[in-house]
Amino acid sequence: MNPNLSWRRRRSPEACGCGLWAFTALMALAAFALLVCRPVLAQEAGNDATASPYLVVQSDTPGTDRLPLKRTDVDVRIAGVIADVRVTQTYRNEGERTLEARYVFPGSTRAAVGGMNVRIADRLITAQIREKQQARLEYQEAKQAGQTAALLEAERPNVFQMNVANIRPGDEVRVELRYSELLLPQSGRYQFVYPTVVGPRYVGTGGGGGQWSAQPTLPAGTASAAAFSLRLSLDAPLALADIRSSSHALALQPGRDDRHAALTLREDGRPLANRDFVLDFALAGERIQSGLMLYPGSGPDAENFFLAMVEPPRAVAAERIVPRDYLFVVDISGSMHGFPLDTARALLSRLIGGLRPSDTFNVMLFAGSNRMLSPRPVPATRPNIERALRTLTDIQGGGSTELIPALRQAYAQPKAEGVSRSIVVVTDGYVTVERESFALVREHLDQANLFAFGIGSSVNRHLIEGLARAGRGEPFVITDERQAPEQAARFRRMVESPVLTGLKARFDGLAVYDVEPARLPDVLGERPVVLFGKWRGTPQGQLVVEGRSAEGPWRQVLPVSDDSLAPQATALRALWARDRIAALDDQEGLEGSGQQRVAITALGLKYSLLTAYTSFIAVDQVVRGTGDAGTTVDQPQPLPEGVSELALGMPVPATPEPETLGAVAVALGMLAMLRRRLRRHDARRLTA
Repeated sequence: MNPNLSWRRRRSPEACGCGLWAFTALMALAAFALLVCRPVLAQEAGNDATASPYLVVQSDTPGTDRLPLKRTDVDVRIAGVIADVRVTQTYRNEGERTLEARYVFPGSTRAAVGGMNVRIADRLITAQIREKQQARLEYQEAKQAGQTAALLEAERPNVFQMNVANIRPGDEVRVELRYSELLLPQSGRYQFVYPTVVGPRYVGTGGGGGQWSAQPTLPAGTASAAAFSLRLSLDAPLALADIRSSSHALALQPGRDDRHAALTLREDGRPLANRDFVLDFALAGERIQSGLMLYPGSGPDAENFFLAMVEPPRAVAAERIVPRDYLFVVDISGSMHGFPLDTARALLSRLIGGLRPSDTFNVMLFAGSNRMLSPRPVPATRPNIERALRTLTDIQGGGSTELIPALRQAYAQPKAEGVSRSIVVVTDGYVTVERESFALVREHLDQANLFAFGIGSSVNRHLIEGLARAGRGEPFVITDERQAPEQAARFRRMVESPVLTGLKARFDGLAVYDVEPARLPDVLGERPVVLFGKWRGTPQGQLVVEGRSAEGPWRQVLPVSDDSLAPQATALRALWARDRIAALDDQEGLEGSGQQRVAITALGLKYSLLTAYTSFIAVDQVVRGTGDAGTTVDQPQPLPEGVSELALGMPVPATPEPETLGAVAVALGMLAMLRRRLRRHDARRLTA
């Protein structure tokens, strides 16, 4: 007889049951550990489609090449509603080899980037605008020839990549970037934002990220060694009031009168360049600068440009608003861990807590997968609101950021016939699927409008603003938890009712063309109506803007006269082109056919603007190298303030996602079944 078989037969039922119980328990615990305690990654191993930024460890080993970005200096001049910005980045090679520097940095989503210069010692090189592939070719040729060259590309409308080739040992290279942007008031206040750092981006299962998605990142809490400074001057048409910053400490310097001011950043013990710089100010009496600005061009082929800004009426009373349905789509991925998610809870507590009993709502939590508070919208009763708030209190950030599946599921949710729905997305926006998400939102405009809340010290404003624009809603950015109550109240004022619908604008007596936007959207809340365009002939006549408010027909007239002429407003040329390019880019995202590429490229070349298809290239004609391309080094960035290394794929405990909870439930169910079988076996044995 086989001795092993004999041994198994001689084992007691108790020993067999205990062994099976122990084995099953061990396997269940192992499965639990693998599922729950596995690294929660924005970058899954071996999946290039989810490349995330990677950590850079500084080294003092002799011979290590020093990363060459030494400082960034920002000079901002705000005149009226236009900001002109000059950014100077200084690179210095302190190593022993010729280097190529590659640096990813952020920009404003509204920036019209119109110029770049490069200084090497006493030589000034003015960059030229080129078609993107042509610029890359010229850059590679200059690099191989041993010439110092700089290439500036737009990876996204708010993310730029700078490459500087052939920085020889001891070289100092200064790259100067210039752009303009329009400041639009919100609730009577103007805001200027200068982003200082690019947050990490999750590419997603569909890909779509560029090389910048894997930009190196310093460990959490480590500040950049590069110095940072910002100077800003204000020149307003009316007296300035309540100048403040929610992000940085300011050193204010009074101007020659109450319409002028200057400021710099003041040290407060925190790094300066790990969060957006945000400046808020108001004009006397909380007025906004309504009016018409005409820029007359010069030269035989000159074009004339105009900007019109019209203040809307006040919102209607809340008691006149019909019931609405709200779907809150909340990001609980790894990059939201900590401050962003804590702030999201405070925000949603006010948003959901402020709903009226006649409203309905639902909540979707998303990361790598999604889960709903309820299969269908529920009335905004106190028990339902408290249940939703308890769910939000229990979650922790973890996992990837699958925005597209979340949006698809949001639009698939059932709603009652005849009810108007608003979708509210809450995220930091650290993804690279902007274009895909904009197209998805536009395809479902007949189902809901969309509002986007960006939470964090350096959110992806391109995504937040683009989602709201595509969904005919409004963007909100919260960089500090103290702003949550204010932004929640602003949201309530906006969603209760459009202030103006059926808007139309016409010029009587002035020949205008190429007007942007071609169709005016409904106006929400306290934001003005803005028009760009071109004009010809004599400045005369009037602009008439008409629409319908809750109180009935609405009309406002702006006269055109010599007083409207603004010869100094040269930025209107670039701002109009930037607005037209943004409209074409939106159309391209909706069509996905590449048909707008030629038009966008032509505008970029004609108006010397950085676009998705045009780049700036500067080449020093002096050959200073031997043709050796040298070593390429990436300039690491600090993580945005309040963002943990969860955003980079660091292993941390996290709230299990639904598939994880399902696997754990299966394992526990197996244990329970085994336990019942053992108990029945024991009962039969005792009976026998």
